[in-house]
Amino acid sequence: MTLTPTTSNKFRPSLAIQALGPEFYDAVKPADFPETTLRYRAGAAAEDTGLAALSDEDWIAHFGRFTPLKGGLQSPLALRYHGHQFQTYNPDIGDGRGFLYAQLYGADGRLLDLGTKGSGQTPYSRRGDGRLTLLGGVREVLATLYLGWLGVPTSRSFSLIETGEALTRGDEPSPARSSVLTRLSHSHIRFGTFQRLAYFGERDNLAALTSYCCEHYYPEETTPEGLLRACAVRSANTVASWMAGGFVHGVMNTDNMNITGESFDYGPYRFLPVLDSGFTAAYFDHSSLYAFARQPEVMYWNLSRLAQSLSLITDDKALLAALEAYAPAYRAALRDHVFRRLAITATDLETDISFVLETFAWLEENKIPWPQFWYDWQGGGSRENAALKSPNKNYYTGDRYKAWFKNLCAYDSAAQGPAAHGPEGDRPPQLLYEDIRALWSPIAEHDDWSAFNETVKRFTFHQN
Repeated sequence: MTLTPTTSNKFRPSLAIQALGPEFYDAVKPADFPETTLRYRAGAAAEDTGLAALSDEDWIAHFGRFTPLKGGLQSPLALRYHGHQFQTYNPDIGDGRGFLYAQLYGADGRLLDLGTKGSGQTPYSRRGDGRLTLLGGVREVLATLYLGWLGVPTSRSFSLIETGEALTRGDEPSPARSSVLTRLSHSHIRFGTFQRLAYFGERDNLAALTSYCCEHYYPEETTPEGLLRACAVRSANTVASWMAGGFVHGVMNTDNMNITGESFDYGPYRFLPVLDSGFTAAYFDHSSLYAFARQPEVMYWNLSRLAQSLSLITDDKALLAALEAYAPAYRAALRDHVFRRLAITATDLETDISFVLETFAWLEENKIPWPQFWYDWQGGGSRENAALKSPNKNYYTGDRYKAWFKNLCAYDSAAQGPAAHGPEGDRPPQLLYEDIRALWSPIAEHDDWSAFNETVKRFTFHQN
């Protein structure tokens, strides 16, 4: 059965993915959940896609039972891909607990994907149950809202529905409550999608996928090397925004990198309490491969794997030239994101980058609490009086501080960035490990969602 959604005239479904053909996906059935209790629906994202008028009942039918949207895909599709996992190639993966539920156009005309997490088993589930814990769903909703507020290009958590199953997990108290998440992204095409085709030597399909991505995501590009260059620039911006935001992805595998440069699929992520170059988010990252400071390097390595896949259908030298766009794009984006957080006006890139590196070095040497620092100094040198009254005030002293402050004062203030001062007083919005735990505890113990709902309201989300 297909419901006829009560939508605005902005709702425009698409079947674009079907043009690629069945070699790229498998039709699957969603899980039949014993319960469907709506816990979160994204108002702004629903408005952008013409789905805001859905009643809660219809919302649950679509995003808890996965009844097809009118004019959309009639069966969910589990996408096929491979990937490097901790830089070891794995050909035995794919959409294992999620699928592409629908495609539609946003208010800005972009093609968007509605994908799931925790929606049941697929041919790629291996020994997994295809489910998502409720805590995992809550963590992803919070991550996307906070990252969007920070200006990080990210997927949007579109819907979270509790599903009434008891799950056994080794890294959470069991039995764990269950959920299904729907996320909205510009694309779910991953680096690993290209890798799989290269692995099997499918040149025609590589060319078809390249054309699909150029047409829908980078219409100004027409070649594999043009696609790689555009993706490298977008990916450089994303990882730079992570570094300015103090975000540690946790699992930067190539199957977790998408072609449009959005971060997505938030598993063991963390935000820095203090700047620590070696800080890792995943407890199983024993070699600190994906440590905070290594993220720009890893992103380049991942892009190189994408280039390697594309080398089956274009010239190696052209791909190497395309990869050269990454480093300068990263430097410029890092400056832009840091200066946005400080709300100061950029001048000369080399001078600005030197100041960024000086700032990071000072923060790390003195273990200055990270969220409070950016809150204190948003607005530049004019914020000193307020900063010297903040909980961080004891860190703002000594010759090292004076030298840094002098260099800060060389910059003019700009428009306020993501942490604008207001009724919060001296408390910066943040999402540290203990903050998530404090939000989860009343849910786990008393089914009290009030603190979670208040936090959701607090994070102003802007999709980039």
